[in-house]
Amino acid sequence: MNTPDPRAASDAASDAGVLIDERIATLGGWRGETLATLRALIRAADPGIVEEWKWSNPVWSCDGIVCTGEAYKAAVKMTFPKGASLPDPTGLFNASLEGNARRAIDVGEGDMPDGPALQALIRAAIAANRATAKPKKR
Repeated sequence: MNTPDPRAASDAASDAGVLIDERIATLGGWRGETLATLRALIRAADPGIVEEWKWSNPVWSCDGIVCTGEAYKAAVKMTFPKGASLPDPTGLFNASLEGNARRAIDVGEGDMPDGPALQALIRAAIAANRATAKPKKR
């Protein structure tokens, strides 16, 4: 039986962090600043959050994908795959509202979602992932 090398996961997270750093630097301007601020809020919401690089975008995971961060000309978009099932008492979700599963937050130039409300949403997404996570094999 092959035992996974814990360094491999650490190296992958490190590589993702470097790619996210590069994306922020490449974007520059308000989009880079916005993505950097959102990243800091996401990482502060839960110490177990893992940064990944998928589909050429930053992805934050904890027992499944919590959210992605995509940069477009007019917005930095945070997409939550399970967003439709998450409580959003402050109305942060403002995009992709028509679907049955995902929801998104579009952050335009000069906008920034309320930090504590966003962190509560991140924690709710983590809780939703944990509630549906398959037990890990030993």
